[in-house]
Order: sequence, then structure tokens, then C-alpha cells
Amino acid sequence: MMIITIDGPAGSGKGTLARRLAEDLGFYHLDTGLLYRSVAYTALHQGVDLTDEDALVALAADMPLTQLNKTLLAGEGIGRAASDVAKMPRVRVALLDVQRRTAHRPPGGKPGCVLDGRDTGTIICPDAPVKFFLTADLQERARRRCDELTAAGDAADFETILSMLRQRDEQDAGRAVAPLRCAADAHTLDTTHLTVEEILFFAKTIARDTMTLQRLDVCEGAA
Repeated sequence: MMIITIDGPAGSGKGTLARRLAEDLGFYHLDTGLLYRSVAYTALHQGVDLTDEDALVALAADMPLTQLNKTLLAGEGIGRAASDVAKMPRVRVALLDVQRRTAHRPPGGKPGCVLDGRDTGTIICPDAPVKFFLTADLQERARRRCDELTAAGDAADFETILSMLRQRDEQDAGRAVAPLRCAADAHTLDTTHLTVEEILFFAKTIARDTMTLQRLDVCEGAA
């Protein structure tokens, strides 16, 4: 079983890389941030108080992977609420087992799993053989987010998005539980001036080299 983790701030390109890498390798893709967005979305639509940790833990415990609809959960309001939900230790514990089980036993009998989020390489799967940490200039990340929203037919104001991303960066990096940070053994990549294809080539080369080494180790062990 091959596990690949991709962490980084919003707009760094980790979601796009994770989807493309999973498709090319035939792996399952788990966007861990969608789990928190799904809890926040469900809470908002059911009128659950976002400070009621007991109620949020109950929602997290029943959160099916089939409910992770990126289009439905993409709004900035949902993102801010999800960041608040992600601060709660017991909510994180409730979702941690789901994420680890998915990584080690991907749905559909897939041979591996690509996870992306904020703590996939540091907390969820610290022993993953391949880890990436993506960064990008804040202005570039805001531009990408505006393009994303515009393409989806939503209104997007650059300065507002820029302010929101700056606030989320501070919130994610400064939270006491599972803060955003780069794992010591992660491959880091600044994507500011790179195309999606260049980023994918970099990641795929490392992933395939690692899988080749793993196969060689297995063969040597069997011999």
C-alpha cells in the first residue's frame, strides 16, 4: 500500500496536484479539508452552533465519504467555518480514524491513496513514504482562488480573497492542535511560477522512484 501526503496553505496547488497524481497513478484521492468543510456545512444547514463541540463531534462521527462534494462545499464562508471547526481537538480525533483507515484501505481496492490537507504528513500519516509540502506567494494564491470562483460563476473580489487567505494562513499556522507545518522529511516546492504539468512531473517522478525502490526492497527480501 502506497500513501502520498500533500500539505500546504490554500491556493498552493495541493488539491489540483493530489487529484492529478491520484488519477495518473490509479490511487484514491482524499481531500481531508472537505471532511471539515462537510461538518461545517452540515452544522450551518442544521442550525448547529459552531461552538458546540459535542454536536460537531457527533456530526463528524457520521460523516460519510460520499458526502464530500467539492462544488457544494467550495464557498469561502464554508471555508472560514471549517477552519473554526478544525480547531476543536475532539472533532479532529473523530475524523482522524476515518482519514487513516481510508489511507490504509482505500475505497474501490485502489493500490494507494493520495491525501491533501494541512496535517496529512505530520499528524494523519506521519510514516507515509512520500510527502510533499507546497507553497506559493500569497498574491498568486489569491489570484488562483479568484479565478477558481469566477470559473464556477461566483463573485470574486481580489482584495477580499487576499485578506481571507492571510487570515486563514495565520489561523492554520497558529492553532494549538495540528497546526499547518512542513514535515521534516517532506519534499517542498514553491509553485508560484510553475505550471500544473511541471508540478505534476516533479511529484510523479518522486512517487514512481519511491515505488520502484519499495518493489526492489520487497524482491530482495523475498530472495
